[in-house]
Amino acid sequence: MSKLEVLTPANSQLIFIDQQPQMAFGVQSIDRQTLKNNVVGLAKAAKIFNVPTTITTVETQSFSGNTFPELLAVFPENDLLERTSMNSWDDQNVRDALAKNAANGRKKIVVSGLWTEVCNTTFALSALHDVPEYEIYMVADASGGTSSDAHKYAMDRMVQAGVIPVTWQQVLLEWQRDWARKETYDAVTTLVKEHSGAYGMGIDYAYTMVHGAEERVKHGKRIGPNPAK
Repeated sequence: MSKLEVLTPANSQLIFIDQQPQMAFGVQSIDRQTLKNNVVGLAKAAKIFNVPTTITTVETQSFSGNTFPELLAVFPENDLLERTSMNSWDDQNVRDALAKNAANGRKKIVVSGLWTEVCNTTFALSALHDVPEYEIYMVADASGGTSSDAHKYAMDRMVQAGVIPVTWQQVLLEWQRDWARKETYDAVTTLVKEHSGAYGMGIDYAYTMVHGAEERVKHGKRIGPNPAK
């Protein structure tokens, strides 16, 4: 079964669906700052591993607003595939972009989008219906719904249809797989420090306190202690 094959940089592609402010305003299933952190972390992971990435937008000028600038900054060269349909699969440009990458063996499609219960679900079900050889990996913590229930039951529905639920950090570490892969080691650990919360703090601690490395930022002199009398 191909779903037993882990994600690799060679068998994956990534699509961001409607990571736009008006869509984010309606998200209630995840803290929106956390959502943006996870989206950008996932984007940087794809950049590190040269995973082809498609960015779709909906009604940018009339409703949804411009894609998160932090996401666009990771892929300044990428075209933005604009559409009117809530379902990205209804747009031929999106289908063509995915098919081009799939023709190179990248049939595992990693998805991060807003909203889970609409844009993500309709895309996933339609893509699997029309192209059975595709596999959809839905990044649960880089997607958001209009309520916790909306997100949860959309994820449940997709899983029942064969979609694989993942988290952004799971995708990152699956792509890395082996810390002996030194060509991406530094970039991955830098990304983790920036976007992985306590995991990143732990790496900073281990580097400086256990291995005696320099702190990764310069700062003023440490003064004291000087107990007051």
